[in-house]
Amino acid sequence: MPGLGTASLRLARPSRDLAAAGRFWRDGLGLRELHRHTSEAGEHSLLMLGLPDATWHLELTLDPTGALHPTPTPDDLLVLYLAGPVPDDLVARLECCGGTRVPAHNPYWDEWGVTVEDPDGYRLVLSTRDWNNARALATS
Repeated sequence: MPGLGTASLRLARPSRDLAAAGRFWRDGLGLRELHRHTSEAGEHSLLMLGLPDATWHLELTLDPTGALHPTPTPDDLLVLYLAGPVPDDLVARLECCGGTRVPAHNPYWDEWGVTVEDPDGYRLVLSTRDWNNARALATS
């Protein structure tokens, strides 16, 4: 498929509490609020977070009926490759903003990073690995 390798990516997830999730991803991780829509008369509320120069962003949605709840498993991960040590102050900030440091379901991620669960139960892995090295391992 032409262009798939350079396509932009939106990761959409339901949330129980957009304010709590926003604190974690925006104030904790440092993503910027790119767009917010507050529901009116049965519409979904959403919060889009990312970085202005990135080709991806995270969209958190709130179902107006309250019927849809996040159901992440311990292996539903968003992995950020930092190519170096995970800053202790970043982990502390994520915890202060509603995150919980947890052991990884797959011990590989404990060896190569830190796993923090967001207020909805989704897991963020801050990997010490470099993306190019991780890609090379996956293709060898």
